[in-house]
Amino acid sequence: MSETSPVAAAETVSAAAGNWRRAGFAGAAIGVLAAGAAAGVAVERLTVGRGMRRKARLALDAAGPYGSLRGVPGRAPADDGTELYYEVDEVEADTAPQRRRRLFGRGAGATAPVTVVFSHGYCLNQDSWHFQRAALRGRVRTVHWDQRSHGRSGRGAAQQGPDRVPVSIDQLGRDLRAVIDAAAPEGPLVLVGHSMGGMTVMALADQYPELIRERVVGVAFVGTSCGNLGEVNYGLPVAGVNAVRRVLPGILRALGSQAELVERGRRATADLFAGLIKRYSFSSRDVDPAIARFAERMIEGTPIDVVAEFYPAFSEHDKADALGVFAEVPVLALAGAQDLVTPSSHTEAIAALLPDAELVLVPDAGHLVMLEHPETVSGRLAELLVRIGAVPAATNVDTYGSTAEPGP
Repeated sequence: MSETSPVAAAETVSAAAGNWRRAGFAGAAIGVLAAGAAAGVAVERLTVGRGMRRKARLALDAAGPYGSLRGVPGRAPADDGTELYYEVDEVEADTAPQRRRRLFGRGAGATAPVTVVFSHGYCLNQDSWHFQRAALRGRVRTVHWDQRSHGRSGRGAAQQGPDRVPVSIDQLGRDLRAVIDAAAPEGPLVLVGHSMGGMTVMALADQYPELIRERVVGVAFVGTSCGNLGEVNYGLPVAGVNAVRRVLPGILRALGSQAELVERGRRATADLFAGLIKRYSFSSRDVDPAIARFAERMIEGTPIDVVAEFYPAFSEHDKADALGVFAEVPVLALAGAQDLVTPSSHTEAIAALLPDAELVLVPDAGHLVMLEHPETVSGRLAELLVRIGAVPAATNVDTYGSTAEPGP
């Protein structure tokens, strides 16, 4: 039992970071964060050997179909030269030109299809929208893209070299504009953003309000925030969260400077991090193991130096004023009721600033609500698209069912 105690978990994580200053205190703070996950890992280690767990992960990787959907690829240059990767799922023919003319008029935009642009969250990639992509495929034109330094997009050009610039949410908003200009240069837009992706949408509105007014006909904010992320406690006691807040930025900088060493450490402590990822991604009692492994694989695929260079931007994020640009646009504000990363109170704050927004809090759901309860998220998105006339009223996405049993 001792190898999986919270103390041992803290020692494992601090050792992976090398000999940075105050390593003992930093490791203890991370240990507080890891404690809940470590308890679950301990039970698993009592019953399943390491070799068997490794074989199970490989089997899930081979069998899981999640993240396998692909569209027509494209690349958009960001304003600093970063190459942003996107994919488009086209609709072969417009089956409802009358509906389009009724909503969008008879001008040049009347023949351009509605495009739904999906922006993913921190340490994820475009495949995190797997179920929603499957549900809407063939029904509406969609664009899925990878944020800079994530997925198939290039490493942030401004974040390299001697004059490197920290990542900012404003930069991500400009990146989204570049993707829209390349993948959907005309026609009405629906913007969908999860977590950091929702902040990206807000940054787009802050910098390009005319684009929102002229082209955006619907928005969905999923598990995101318009500010005050420094107040999030991640489900920790006060002492633990204060310790984490004090040392985490420094820890991440140290980790990022020793990326190769840390990546080896991540592989060596895969069980612990799998437990952490599950705790902070999901809330349901019995999430499909293939889904949990899919999320783990996406997060594992984000290099530690990328994790480090994005993290500081969240404490500075404040886009409450930018939300006013969406006042005349149909808005869906949705979150998992048990989200520990961006608590549902942040989604409620967005809805309070947009009184006409539809607020949906999904019970027994955590931060990755679109993977944990895809039928709810896909269904609410379909309802939004029906409301604006982008898909027929008879559109039904209920076949894309839940991946988890509800909690007690």
